[in-house]
Amino acid sequence: MTLSAPPKTTVMIAEDEPKIALLLKDYLKSHGYEVIWVENGLCVVPEIRTKNPDLLLLDLMLPGRDGLDICREIRQFSEMPIIMVTARIDEIDRILGLEIGADDYICKPFSPREVIARVKANLRRCQTSFNKSESQQSLEVDGNQHEIRLHGKVLPLTYHEYNLLAALIQRPGWVFSRDQLMEMMYEDGRIVTDRTVDSHVKNIRKKMMDISPEFDVIRSIYGVGYKYEK
Repeated sequence: MTLSAPPKTTVMIAEDEPKIALLLKDYLKSHGYEVIWVENGLCVVPEIRTKNPDLLLLDLMLPGRDGLDICREIRQFSEMPIIMVTARIDEIDRILGLEIGADDYICKPFSPREVIARVKANLRRCQTSFNKSESQQSLEVDGNQHEIRLHGKVLPLTYHEYNLLAALIQRPGWVFSRDQLMEMMYEDGRIVTDRTVDSHVKNIRKKMMDISPEFDVIRSIYGVGYKYEK
């Protein structure tokens, strides 16, 4: 079976008005979501790279940095759903029309129920797209058996190689740093070098090519790390 959604879904709220942020936070938590709250626009991208949220509620007007600029930068390394939140109705066409990568928008004032509905819809659409891509790629992750199959054949992965590849597949388009991948591979906190990650990636690529010589879905991002490319 294909990889299912993680048991805990994390939503980041980028909002500088505490009353609105706390309302969203409480409502999202009551529906089972983990929540991260960021108040300053300068902190949004660093927090996303560190915390890896599943969806971003991004206020258009943030201190420190404009929401449009933030969205543009995020789209350079991630395909996570982004819902713009704005009180400026005249900006809606600009948000959606400039192809900056926002998936949806919500206008202030809003109903918390509407926000939850939009969050669920965008996460569902993202997961559907992920599953469709997996079917097209013929790459399946079986979490119960701790196996990954390519064209129906089991890849002979080690325990750590499985953890690395499964993490990449779960977030298509997301650029993982080597440090992040090391944390996912070695849950016991052991100290390993960047070269260890590179070696694992090299082995995974070889094992996939042994089954399908033209199958290459792991991309190296110079100076950063790796991503799974659809």
